[in-house]
Amino acid sequence: MLHETPSALAPVLLGVSCLCLAEAFRLGTHARPFRSSAPSHPPSLSPCLSHPSSFITSHAATGTQIAPTDAERTAHEPADTDAALDPLGVDEQQRLKSDAEKYLLNNYGARNLLLTEGRGATVYDASGKAYIDFGAGIAVNALGHSDLGWYSALMDQASKLSHTSNLYLTQPQIDLAKKLVQLAPFASKVFFCNSGTEANEAAIKFARKLALSKARKGLLGKAKKVNFVAFEKSFHGRTMGALTVTSKKKIRDPFAPLMGGDVTFCPWNDLKEAKRAIDGDTCAVFVEPVQGEGGVNPADVGFLKGLRELCDKSGAVLVFDEVQCGLGRTGKLWGHQHAGVSPDIMTLAKPLAGGLPIGAVLMTEEVASAIEPGDHGSTFAGNPLVCAVANYVVNAVSSPEFLSGIESKGRHLRERLAAVEGGRIKDTRGEGLLIGVVFDSADEVNKIKQTCEDRGLLVLTAGEGQVVRLAPPLNIPMEQLDRGIDILEHAIKELG
Repeated sequence: MLHETPSALAPVLLGVSCLCLAEAFRLGTHARPFRSSAPSHPPSLSPCLSHPSSFITSHAATGTQIAPTDAERTAHEPADTDAALDPLGVDEQQRLKSDAEKYLLNNYGARNLLLTEGRGATVYDASGKAYIDFGAGIAVNALGHSDLGWYSALMDQASKLSHTSNLYLTQPQIDLAKKLVQLAPFASKVFFCNSGTEANEAAIKFARKLALSKARKGLLGKAKKVNFVAFEKSFHGRTMGALTVTSKKKIRDPFAPLMGGDVTFCPWNDLKEAKRAIDGDTCAVFVEPVQGEGGVNPADVGFLKGLRELCDKSGAVLVFDEVQCGLGRTGKLWGHQHAGVSPDIMTLAKPLAGGLPIGAVLMTEEVASAIEPGDHGSTFAGNPLVCAVANYVVNAVSSPEFLSGIESKGRHLRERLAAVEGGRIKDTRGEGLLIGVVFDSADEVNKIKQTCEDRGLLVLTAGEGQVVRLAPPLNIPMEQLDRGIDILEHAIKELG
């Protein structure tokens, strides 16, 4: 939850920051708070120096956000001897788990791991045990945990203005929209929302509104333009509209009937079937350049190019869902850049603010021209607090040097996995730092996942449970990446 910071507290926050910085100079240290050579909370330092807020003035006191150096973008991994700053007692852990069972809706199933802290690509559970994070909050924490520049951007904006509603303009919102349009040449306008599901809901509405606009101008003839085409193994969200274009029957069927209009799910990477499905009545085609939840399945270059041609011919809107694969995850800023094609609409979310809730819909001028005041909206959309942080994240991940590092680490990860012996791995696929490791069964994957957790590595699953999904922070150091792969390799070999 985002908490507003009254403007009267701004001088207090600034004053505290200045006092902390003064204390740092008094102690003669300019060290960063997260160091791999020493514990993260040395007793000789003032308590405020153990937290990134103690360095806020180096970035934010002037009111400007300073782009991070390469060193600042590196996830600062604690040494093996480091422990969490504030592990919880056994009684407190039990109380929290009991309260979770009592008060939280059981819509996610069993969640036994209670996390309390994170630094770089490392997270800590309530007992103080460290884990290398190969999940990054399901591909959200692009810059890891407790990144100093991220924290500075957050605190700087919190000391000024945290929320305004959609009735007013703010600089962070305008700057972020401009930045995204400049980085996505196909786009003309941006709509902000709060999640990937919301972004896809908006994309559905915008595609429908464009069709209505064309119909009113007499441009559609007898075509109805109310149908959608999506693909097997797709995942676009769980609300009623986004769920309509999500293929998994297990999560669709309990909520039928869904959105009006027909939805056809074509086999993945099958252009012939897509050609049969996409016609004059097709409103939009939804596709992930790399499917995430579906099993980490990259789209073939020819498949995406063919979809572009089919949409151009039929007048359907081509929507690229880059909620998981966008913003550097694949080693290119946008997942569709691997194919050299552009969409009419692109949806973004997960890593955009590096851990805060935000979604975005980028669209062509043709789509934008069909949208009128009142067609869509959100109270929290374009929140200045979140947009300020997103500006920092986008600046970091869009750097050519940063993207090159993701490509290098992705190649290294796949090379390491290719060298794993034993024949248990059936396939390794993906791009950059979104990798799927395929096994024979979900049972095997569950055993691997648990062994990894026991040894200090967190991984994700995908597909029908038979895929280990790896999506670490994009700035994870190579040495820590290797240590995580070592643990994964050990877990695979333990299968026998």
